Amino acid sequence: MCSVRGGTWLNQKVKEQSMFSFSGNSVEVDGREMAVSLLSAEPAIAVFENVLDDAECDAVIEVSRAHLKRSKIGTDKREHAMRTSSGVFLDEHYSPVVSEVERRLSVMMGMPLTNAEDLHVLHYQPGEEYRAHMDSFTRAEVNNRIATMIVYLNDVEEGGETVFPKLGLSIPPKRGTAVYFEYFYSEQKTNALTLHAGSPVVQGEKWAATLWVRRQQIRE
Repeated sequence: MCSVRGGTWLNQKVKEQSMFSFSGNSVEVDGREMAVSLLSAEPAIAVFENVLDDAECDAVIEVSRAHLKRSKIGTDKREHAMRTSSGVFLDEHYSPVVSEVERRLSVMMGMPLTNAEDLHVLHYQPGEEYRAHMDSFTRAEVNNRIATMIVYLNDVEEGGETVFPKLGLSIPPKRGTAVYFEYFYSEQKTNALTLHAGSPVVQGEKWAATLWVRRQQIRE
């Protein structure tokens, strides 16, 4: 049984209810204590530390390494210069650690795992990036994404930050740390503030795992 200990950010004045909320500077998920920093109340953007340990990070990287393919964009799944990483979607059949990571992230996001896409692992080499984009789909009739959790799987020597240009936020990669943000608000100007980018890696390499959740169920 998954459990989360936390309350609400009572000192934040927001017009729309967040999908998840915690009190203080930490949250506990199944006995794992995670420091949490709220960077923006609306849209909700937060950073969690100690989400994965070193062994879990290494395991996700290793199970992904042999399956990486050039990342694509758009509904037509085409390669494009705005996204030059490699990646793979992992389902629970790849490794027990994948199942555990997905479960933990979905609990932190306050959403059932049935609403989540398969865990997506990305690898960036020097010079590779993902330019500014939105995670939600433009077609209103689809079962849209509403929130994202990105977990850094390694420390990057230089570059590779997650940047929110409209908010002036830049979050450097730190192994085991996760960035959460949501974009389901009725006010579209609020959603637009979650425009974000993966800055180019300057030195070293970058590994990250992403869980996207949808408004409605997407998996069995």
